[in-house]
Amino acid sequence: MSIYEKSTNQLLTEWIRQHLNSGQTMDKSQIVSWFKEHYPKIKSNTVNAHIIKFTTNHNTRVHYNAGPHHDMLFQLPNKKLRLYDPNSDPDPIHETHEIVEPMLDETEEVDSSAFAYESHLRDYLKENLHRIEQGLRLYTDEEDPTITGVEFDAGGKRIDILALDSQGSYVIIELKVSKGHEKVIGQLLRYKAWIRKNLAEGQEVRGIIIAKDISEDLKLAASEVPGIDLYAYDLKVDLRRVQ
Repeated sequence: MSIYEKSTNQLLTEWIRQHLNSGQTMDKSQIVSWFKEHYPKIKSNTVNAHIIKFTTNHNTRVHYNAGPHHDMLFQLPNKKLRLYDPNSDPDPIHETHEIVEPMLDETEEVDSSAFAYESHLRDYLKENLHRIEQGLRLYTDEEDPTITGVEFDAGGKRIDILALDSQGSYVIIELKVSKGHEKVIGQLLRYKAWIRKNLAEGQEVRGIIIAKDISEDLKLAASEVPGIDLYAYDLKVDLRRVQ
């Protein structure tokens, strides 16, 4: 349900048509500031998510159900935005299979039972959050349910999964397909602070780290940080003869 007479989708579409001309570039912060001045009830993270949804070459837009009618912006290497030009720009990203995901860090060892990419683990868990904790559900934007907690943009960094628990508290889930090292603690603390500052309105914010193997260093580091739980996952493969 829209907070104002027009939805954020409609307002952003109008803003782009009225303020962005061919060849002109714009910082994302200028769009966010305009919304904050004219439509202050719309949260900045909602505006940021819609900008991603409208940006044709932003990988995360596939999680926001972006369609051809959203193909209006193109992001340059310096992060500035301009109008999308179908005559010269690459085709808009609409499907997950169009994304080429990076392999793991070279320092991470992967065995044959690990998920090939974090995205595979993420896509499984987003549909099975109850396997982590009963009552856990995927975050969805209060206005636009197509904007969810999958690859959630948190100030230019991406949270693997943002969820809510049965008490309405925010739960940040970070995934490592092989071994979880202590350095992920710093990453998670940054996300917690960002969510607390920009999204949570007094709700608790906690974190979960899921990895194939949990290092002893990570266990030690997490023991000193309240509100962080560690989970290790196992894979099971069943075979059935079909012919």
